[in-house]
Amino acid sequence: MSLRVAVQMDPLESIKIAGDSSFAIMLAAQARGHTLWHYDVKTLAWREGRITAWAKPVTVQRVEGDYFSAGELRRIDLGKDVDVILMRQDPPFDLGYISAALMLDRLKGTTLVSNDPREVINAPEKMFVLDYARFMPPTLIARTLEDVREFQQEHGAVVVKPLHGNGGKAIFKVDADGTNLSALFEVFNQTWPEPHMVQPFLPSVSQGDKRIVLIDGEVTGAINRKPGEGEFRSNLAQGGSAEACQLTAREEEICAAMGPELKRRGLVFVGIDVIGGEWLTEINVTSPTGIVAIDKFNGTDTGARIWDALEARHAAQ
Repeated sequence: MSLRVAVQMDPLESIKIAGDSSFAIMLAAQARGHTLWHYDVKTLAWREGRITAWAKPVTVQRVEGDYFSAGELRRIDLGKDVDVILMRQDPPFDLGYISAALMLDRLKGTTLVSNDPREVINAPEKMFVLDYARFMPPTLIARTLEDVREFQQEHGAVVVKPLHGNGGKAIFKVDADGTNLSALFEVFNQTWPEPHMVQPFLPSVSQGDKRIVLIDGEVTGAINRKPGEGEFRSNLAQGGSAEACQLTAREEEICAAMGPELKRRGLVFVGIDVIGGEWLTEINVTSPTGIVAIDKFNGTDTGARIWDALEARHAAQ
């Protein structure tokens, strides 16, 4: 059955197709005969019970410099003109993101939205992970300097992260002597109104930060991301490199613990991050990435697995 698919994402002109997961999912949809629309989240509107967006029909191909063509921009009814919406715009997970998700949640029962927008709101990456604190390194979430200094003095070198950041941006390491901790936290508190995440610096990050992808709660693949020279962040967007890997027994335990809950929540495409084969740090549900590298190393087709899950969910609703 051909589905009408609308992809809510950043401008197609700005993506790098060599590693873009949204583009890979679009290619997989098109290969199955599904038709594609692209729209910017900023064009969402609600009027008299109808939710609309200004969208273009698109076709995609894996050709650098000529990877998509788009038709005429028009207003479409997301409750009548499409069957599936992929919520794939990049964070920040701010009030704009939350408002769009709440709007899309009103389509429940008519159009399938993935990941489930209500559950995306309920599962911000660095807060949802606290449900699995038994697998995490020691963690503090706070914005009071005294709390942070006490934690740092206990654990030595620490890493400070924005609570709703993404892509490895604005992650700082503070050495064991605590130099510049107060100045750094002053900047964090002036920049972000929410508290911040603080964790011990894990030397095992030099061995890699594993991205494990789960589709409808089942593991479909993983890559190990290693920091680039002079970096401690292993995100591919921050210069990290990828390599093939196998899951450790601890990682299999982590995935088994959360898999059923991810499926129950309608979080179809999820990427979790595990450092050193044992420390869970994030559960990424807003716009997970990594499937292109995973498929390259493993010879898999994660895009097809995503569509297996979405087609089954659409047929069952």
